[in-house]
Amino acid sequence: MDWFKTMTTSAYIHGVKEQSWLQFTRKLWQRSYYDHVIRNEEDYQKVRSYIIANPVQWAIDEENPTQMN
Repeated sequence: MDWFKTMTTSAYIHGVKEQSWLQFTRKLWQRSYYDHVIRNEEDYQKVRSYIIANPVQWAIDEENPTQMN
């Protein structure tokens, strides 16, 4: 993941300097411990299922700031 972020950030900076892309004034990448590169169809399906089911879980998620204890 670090390599991916480094390469895409470098390409973005090049685009800003050489191709007049709009400059992003904040951090390009949000810090996250959940970053993951999808490498195959099985992995894609697992992530897809998680994304579809995740909103239902938000009400009971410990990281939800509006959760009632």
